[in-house]
Amino acid sequence: MCRSIKTLRPPYADEVTEGDVRAAALQYVRKISGFRQPAAHNAAAFEQAVDEIEQATAKLLASLQVRGQTRA
Repeated sequence: MCRSIKTLRPPYADEVTEGDVRAAALQYVRKISGFRQPAAHNAAAFEQAVDEIEQATAKLLASLQVRGQTRA
């Protein structure tokens, strides 16, 4: 779907920052909405979607268990 969204879990990414998670959420919302930059009347909905996807992504990454990796 979004080729520019990189995998954010080990072993593909060693250190994932909040910025990485935010960028992935933004790319996802841009892709599914079809807007690179939303119009003013859609900006709040766009930002809310990015925030929610960022939170869900962070929660997912924190709960994944990868074989052969110990949790910190």
